[in-house]
Amino acid sequence: MTSSTTTVSTTRTAPLVLALTVLVLSWAACGPGAPSGTDSAATDSPTDSPTTTEPVIVPDIEERLAWYSPTEISADLTLLTDEDRQVLGLLIEAAGYMDSLFLRQVWQGNPRLRDRVSRLEGEGADAAREYYKINFGPWDRLEEMEPFVGNVEHPEGAGFYPVDMTKEEFERWLDEHPEDREAFESTVTVIRRPPGASDGLVAVRYADEYGIFLGPVADKLREAATATSNASLKRFLTERAEALLSNEYTESDMAWMDLDAPVEVTIGPYETYEDGLFGYKAAFEAFVTVDLPEEGAALERYKAELPWLERNLPIPDEHKNFDRGSESPIRVVDEVLTAGDGRAAVQTLAFNLPNDEEVREAKGSKNVLLRNVMRAKYDKILLPIAERNLVREQVELVSFDAYFNAVLHHELSHGLGPGKITKDGEETEVRKELKELYSTLEEAKADVMGIYNLLALLDKGAIPEGLAQTLRETLEPTYVAGLFRAARFSLGEAHGRGVATQFNYLLEKGALEVDDEGRFRTVSERFPDAIRDLLHEMLMLQATGDYEGTAELLDRYGVATEELQTAIARVQDLPRDIRPIYVDAGEGGE
Repeated sequence: MTSSTTTVSTTRTAPLVLALTVLVLSWAACGPGAPSGTDSAATDSPTDSPTTTEPVIVPDIEERLAWYSPTEISADLTLLTDEDRQVLGLLIEAAGYMDSLFLRQVWQGNPRLRDRVSRLEGEGADAAREYYKINFGPWDRLEEMEPFVGNVEHPEGAGFYPVDMTKEEFERWLDEHPEDREAFESTVTVIRRPPGASDGLVAVRYADEYGIFLGPVADKLREAATATSNASLKRFLTERAEALLSNEYTESDMAWMDLDAPVEVTIGPYETYEDGLFGYKAAFEAFVTVDLPEEGAALERYKAELPWLERNLPIPDEHKNFDRGSESPIRVVDEVLTAGDGRAAVQTLAFNLPNDEEVREAKGSKNVLLRNVMRAKYDKILLPIAERNLVREQVELVSFDAYFNAVLHHELSHGLGPGKITKDGEETEVRKELKELYSTLEEAKADVMGIYNLLALLDKGAIPEGLAQTLRETLEPTYVAGLFRAARFSLGEAHGRGVATQFNYLLEKGALEVDDEGRFRTVSERFPDAIRDLLHEMLMLQATGDYEGTAELLDRYGVATEELQTAIARVQDLPRDIRPIYVDAGEGGE
């Protein structure tokens, strides 16, 4: 590993600290600077009702809170000018509103229950409040979304749909009102009952549903656009401010793809994991980061390989996606702050956006790797897990370089393979056909394809020899150690169930073996073929839009088998994830 992957600045900057008050706006009644009067109708609840009884807290709440290890995250700000720092402070303020937005998307009744939790007293009350912040609601994201405070059942459709609406009602409505399909399946609408009606459905634009929050966000983005002299950042911030109010995001996504600035910001509605009914609706999030240009430039060689990687996929050419753009910029950044969906529970290591297929076909997708977060997780979690679950001779083979490259190629893989497809003679998208199973299969596909592609690039000789030698020795055990890390997440969460699918498939095919001590060894003679075969199955499910086949694959392999449970039990006392404290945004200070 190189020193550039470990050196981060711990400098705190006064212009950034002044934005601290915005970071807590989700957890006060309305929050300093947050719009008031927005929660009068946000009391939709499947089982909860107004009562003077305090919500019951699970007895092991302190233990659950300890699953997340408080970790200071600092960024290298040494390349930023005074102008950049001013812009960064404004973006931190804008990002703070994403917490309030996402809180309501998780569940419309969240603000009311949060206020009740804020007044709890006695044993476990402080831990329950902190755990509520981590999970953005009363449901434990590491325990199948079971409530840890109160008795409210988790609504599958989160806050995007009426809690009494079933999938059958939604689909029946579209059968009877086909003119509503585009608006109902849009990623940026919520579904509501018509005002004053007990039945019927209407689509409401995010710009209207959340306008009281989006207006201030747009104002901050425009202020930041005025403050920066970087043309690409000015364009993106201006376009995104307009998108928040117009509900039309394609042009601002195009501008985000072209963004090349010292401050790399991602803000808006993106991922659809929270929508457990259909996987249609996008959640608001923000990543405020600083660019690390030298590290990013070193990875640009992979962009030229993307067309070859698409051609090399183990599926018939008719299912390959040769029309997607191949610009696919790669950014290596340090996180300064995350908010909304990006901060809920388990922290992401990297992301590949946008998800808009129109943008992907025109420009590809951008891969953003969060260096300081990767380093923190590798040191605090991955290495200790490897030491307990891998055979001793393979523990020493685990490396940060392999971890970093596996994450990179996971993200690149989101931009490869089927996207727009034809099913039953109609043009559609994989996301729409696989519905709530899409995120689980897509994340697992990206894991597997990332390893498949790295092995292919090694065989092709497309990786510099020094790194290639390291990857040949360390890639397989590092990947498997990463599976154990992610397998501890809830099997009801997209990544967790997809990880279990990979582990159990590889074990069944003999690519993994267990020794007498219950430790695992990768079997290099069988590993590449097993990875190829699993990737083929996953890609064909996507290419054909096979919902039933996807369910069968996940039902068969995406379960907590005895071997997986034993491995997880061996590391139960280790933190499951980090709980970031963003020192450069003023968190964790005196």
